[in-house]
Formats: sequence, structure tokens, C-alpha cells
Amino acid sequence: NFICMTGNPGTGVTNDKIVNAISETRKHFTGLIIAGKMHSAGVDEPVITETYVDQFIDAGADIILVPSIGTVPGFDEEQLKNIVKAVHRREGLVMSAIGTSQESSDPSTIRDFAIRNKICGVDIQHIGDAGYCGLAPVNNIFELSKAIRGERHTVSMIARSIQR
Repeated sequence: NFICMTGNPGTGVTNDKIVNAISETRKHFTGLIIAGKMHSAGVDEPVITETYVDQFIDAGADIILVPSIGTVPGFDEEQLKNIVKAVHRREGLVMSAIGTSQESSDPSTIRDFAIRNKICGVDIQHIGDAGYCGLAPVNNIFELSKAIRGERHTVSMIARSIQR
């Protein structure tokens, strides 16, 4: 079981509000907590900082959500690497998110995001739902998987029964 706490566009969710939400949730929930922002949520503050990494983890987060490289202006590889190192020092995981409607970009864009995030040390990569009918284009999901783990493992995973 897991729960993800973030702020949708224009909602005004701050990192302090996320810290409070993590603390309250941890009192009643023993599953994985994913927390962070994939964009600014309409707030004039950094999307993530090393200070907030510590606060999120201290409050009970297991996985820190960050923007994918290439999705938020000004959020670059150096910042992502610093965040990844800060999270890993605390034995947490990092999940990057393509959640800015770019999940419907061409496959080469998705491949670029995936490789750059992997180089920066991201543990989990999320692709959003901004394609037709609330699903990222299947070709882009496939491209993301191939870029991260290669075609052999991607096809094996797709073909494998969930009953095993």
C-alpha cells in the first residue's frame, strides 16, 4: 500500500503543507509514503530543496517525488543529483515524474528524460496520464521502459504473467 502527496497545478500547495500532510498521514498509515512536487503547484518557492528532503523524511516519507529533468524550467541535472544524494544519504528513494503533459511528447523526448534521470541516480520513474483517455501514449510508456531497462527486460516484463 502506498499514498502519494503532491500539489496539483495552481493549488497553492507549499512544501510546508506537504510536511504537515506527511506527519498526519504517518500517524494513521503504515504503508509507503511518496511526497513532493513535480512542478511548483502555483507557489513561488523551489520545487524541492535538501532542507525539505530532510523534513519530508523526518515526517515519515519513504520516497521523495521530484520533477523529471526537462519538465520544469530551471530544474537541472546538478539540482537533481544533489537531491538524489540527500535522499540516498537518508536511505530513501527518489521518484521522478513526467507530469507536465509532456508524457504525450514524441518518444525521443521521453527517452531523453529517462536516460538523464537515470544518470542522475533516480530510483523510480513515473510517467503521467496526459494522453488520450487519461493514459500516456503506450509507445511512450514502452519507450520509457526500454530506455531504463532495455528491450529484453521490457518485453519480458510485459509478457510475464502476474500469477508468477
